[in-house]
Amino acid sequence: MTKPFWNVLKVSPIVVAATFCAANSTLAAEVNEQTTSVAQLSQESNSMGQVTSVSQFSDVQPTDWAFQALQSLVERYGCIAGYPSGVYRGNRALTRYEFAAGLNACLDRVNELIATATADLVTKQDLATLQRLQEEFSAELATLRGRVDSLEARTAELEANQFSTTTKLVGEAIFNVSDVFGDNRVGGADLQSNTTFSDRVRLNLLSSFNGKDQLQVRLQAGNIVSNSGVTGTNMTRLGYDVATTDNSVSIDKVNYAFNFSDAIRVKIDAAGGELWENVNTFNPDFASSGKGAISRYGRFSPIYRQGQGGAGITVVFSPKGPLSLTGAYLATTANNPTDGNGLTDGASTAFGQIAFQPNKAFNLGLSYAYTYQNNSSNVNLFNSTGGALANQPFGRLATTSNNYGVEANFQPNSKITIGGWAGYTVATAETGANRGKNADIFYWAANLAFRDFGKEGNTLGVIFGQPPKVTESEVDGGANGNTSYHLEGLYKIKVSDNLQVTPGLLVIFNPEHDNANDTIYVGTLRTTFTF
Repeated sequence: MTKPFWNVLKVSPIVVAATFCAANSTLAAEVNEQTTSVAQLSQESNSMGQVTSVSQFSDVQPTDWAFQALQSLVERYGCIAGYPSGVYRGNRALTRYEFAAGLNACLDRVNELIATATADLVTKQDLATLQRLQEEFSAELATLRGRVDSLEARTAELEANQFSTTTKLVGEAIFNVSDVFGDNRVGGADLQSNTTFSDRVRLNLLSSFNGKDQLQVRLQAGNIVSNSGVTGTNMTRLGYDVATTDNSVSIDKVNYAFNFSDAIRVKIDAAGGELWENVNTFNPDFASSGKGAISRYGRFSPIYRQGQGGAGITVVFSPKGPLSLTGAYLATTANNPTDGNGLTDGASTAFGQIAFQPNKAFNLGLSYAYTYQNNSSNVNLFNSTGGALANQPFGRLATTSNNYGVEANFQPNSKITIGGWAGYTVATAETGANRGKNADIFYWAANLAFRDFGKEGNTLGVIFGQPPKVTESEVDGGANGNTSYHLEGLYKIKVSDNLQVTPGLLVIFNPEHDNANDTIYVGTLRTTFTF
């Protein structure tokens, strides 16, 4: 006799029988139900333990001789496994199929004893009882075994054709409709913009080799163009535009994360390293590019954009504790061996953060980053977030910066989240006529999220703040004279677990920190598919 399917999965044969009894549709539908049952049976197997008596199933009624006979066999040979609670899926009697499943288990057990030369443990009386039971339940046993064979065949087919035993494919696709409105672009020329329809697609290959590690390889394609081309400012950029806009596919991220111990989590970025994906940004409702804020600045503090796109290492101490410490090093041009590049000689960022998380309702972070950017990396302190002068306070000359940030997130209840950040940067020119001179940069933002607004799963969000601005500079004329303000409203509509639609409006007052520039509006409708 072939090895029973439930022995392979280490689950109760009675559970298998109950699953089969529920299938009374066509063969195709039956296969689908049986395939679904595999996962259910595997989950249930963890809670099953052996019983020594049929009477332990409190919902089984001992009404005839067959029950008494099987009870006796189970008690002597221990051939049925069931739920430790002694209750089998509700208060009802065993069906003939369920009884046949138990009988089949005892037949297998007796055959096993005979095959292992322990046949003397089986009495002639038990063999006679088994033969009588087998004759009376022959039809049910035949049906049961036929369905088990079919399920085994389908399961083998699924295992043979699955993508990988260690790798999961996780995807995200964004369809975006957007337009920009206003009288003039930065600089005074007429603002001329057309409504666009564009996309971004990401495919993540996530592999785990021991259950606690993860190798990520991400492929990306898209054609969402930056709004800065028509507005004259990066303050109008969407949070999900892409570097290449021809939908060409590229591998933009490769990293490996693992636990060095229970208290230390290590992540090594080989390409596409980004601090905001490695550390807590304290902005859970808006940090995601696909399901968070619609703008670039609204996602999280610009301090997390230091060292973007490079290689390096991030270490988090006590990642699940109330007080955690993070250290990271990222080099933007780590793969380039030419002079002024590489892992240690080129543009780089050293980052540290203390996160205080006493409970889920309140999180506080203190962050610091030291950044060096040289000529070959085209100096860009906040990676094109905020004003142009703040990103290049000394032009395209080598610049170092000390960046300080504080971030917080507070949930007074399950429906409301309040968050925000503030940052201060001291940038220093390292070359040229202004070498040694400093520029002070300041930024802040606050946000409010109403969860389950209108419908469970929906979120209404508002973000308001001041993008990075040069408040003081030792260079003549090197500070911004006015202040820009960022206002963003969005409504995340959960259509299903795999589909979200987000209409949003972004308003930039005094773009580029100049009140001579007209207010600019960006309207979007983002549709995000996850799979």
